[in-house]
Amino acid sequence: MRRLLTVIAAGVPLAAAVCLPTASAETQDASAATPFACSAPSVKAPAGTEVESVTAVSQEGGTINGTGVLGGSVSGVPAFCEVTVTLTHPGAGDHAKVRTWLPADGWNGRFQGLGGAAYLAGDNGVGLGTAVKNGYAAVSTDAGVGDALDTGWALNSEGQVNTALLMNFASRSQHEAAVVGKEVVDAVYGKRPTYSYFTGCSTGGRQGYMEAQRYPDDYDGILADAPAVHWDEFEVATLWPQVVMSNEKTYPSPCEFTAFTNAAVKACDSLDGVKDGLVNDSSRCDFDPRRLIGTKVVCEGKELTITAADATVVRKIWDGPRTASGKKLWYGVPVGADISALAGHTEPDADGNVTGAPFPVPAAWARLWVAKDPSLDLSKITYAGFTQLFKQSQAEYDKVIGTDDPDLSGFRKSGGKLLTWHGEADQYIPTQGTVQYRQKVERELGGTKKVDDFYRLFLAPGTNHCGLNGGDGSADGLAALTAWVEHGKAPKTLSATLINADGQNVTRDLCSYPQVSRYKGYGDPAVASSFTCVSPSRH
Repeated sequence: MRRLLTVIAAGVPLAAAVCLPTASAETQDASAATPFACSAPSVKAPAGTEVESVTAVSQEGGTINGTGVLGGSVSGVPAFCEVTVTLTHPGAGDHAKVRTWLPADGWNGRFQGLGGAAYLAGDNGVGLGTAVKNGYAAVSTDAGVGDALDTGWALNSEGQVNTALLMNFASRSQHEAAVVGKEVVDAVYGKRPTYSYFTGCSTGGRQGYMEAQRYPDDYDGILADAPAVHWDEFEVATLWPQVVMSNEKTYPSPCEFTAFTNAAVKACDSLDGVKDGLVNDSSRCDFDPRRLIGTKVVCEGKELTITAADATVVRKIWDGPRTASGKKLWYGVPVGADISALAGHTEPDADGNVTGAPFPVPAAWARLWVAKDPSLDLSKITYAGFTQLFKQSQAEYDKVIGTDDPDLSGFRKSGGKLLTWHGEADQYIPTQGTVQYRQKVERELGGTKKVDDFYRLFLAPGTNHCGLNGGDGSADGLAALTAWVEHGKAPKTLSATLINADGQNVTRDLCSYPQVSRYKGYGDPAVASSFTCVSPSRH
């Protein structure tokens, strides 16, 4: 349990997705057409909803402490007006709160929608406070569900999936928040936003892609990082490490997993032309874990010898889930990512027994939404049973929450811009799922160059889940997106600070997919100017 709680705590950037962009673009002239007054406006209900209540409260600002398991805080927030609109879908019995925060002074004329984390549909206060601090009017919705790890809403009293709340969480509440938020801005300031942006990571990233796919006119620009698209597939796929360990009856210790990761990073470090503590393209790293068989590692004072069984577990986890006949179902944990995040387990008891400790987000998805059985024993899932669970999730939920429709023609036609970064060492959402989606969009819409006109993807070497939000490096994607939307400056690269294998800060210009970074052959490997973007090798 301690291990599990540690993983959850480490998951603030993990599931996270508390996305905190700074958006350093210049402030717009947004002098209000009417005097600012923090009072409850009249709100027209979005299609299919009814307005239950509207409240307005003047807030002093200062330090905003984030609610729930994600926590966090932001200081220096100026005074703002908080307007809360509660919506319901007639007959559904839901109550979705839409919160819009509006700066009392210094509004920059922009609007920002904020996404959620894990099973949290919206922001916990930190992102809203950051947006207001940067001059934005901002909106977020709780979709009528709960906190990041709260899944009590999944099943109704009859043990059936609560389809209304799932629809809220999957898509419609985020769109309704955009509609309501803009209406509130218009009512309070006397004018609509000049530009509208959406920001989110993980669940928030998925919501951004959902907006581009289903509601292409909601936002001018979408920053959707480490996106949880292919939800119906990757959520089950991230149980694979647990299935492997239980079926192979082998549970490597965290430090043994780390030994495999460090060895792979060391072996593949020079793929970009220099040893710099970063694997530039983890999908090309073909390190064979069997090379470590017989290696001794010291774990909490005890010397352990890595076995062939350990190597088999790691190989299967990196390779990703397959059917019993060997057909690949999804991508595995990226080489260089923390394997223990999804391969958690207890310490051996007095009899040497070990119990798996699955990450709670996929565990809940499998038990509640797929199996509809809260007591499902995940440790008893066979390889064949895993395939069945995976395919059932696909069949039931792809159209509901898959969020992987490659037809972005509506978003392109609307003039929208979509920008995404994804860590190459993402321990929770396999990076290659995002790459696959981008490739599908290229096939759908006419190739790389045409897609680059409105959608760009940047992969961050050595970076974990939502890591560039300050947990494992940094990048100001919102500033890059703003320059693209408002000034037509498409980002060829995305400036970032990364953390290498030695824990040192290095600067990099992340390359726009499909290009990769390559060392020039001279210069300090810790400095971005020593690298250039090139087409990837075919080998």
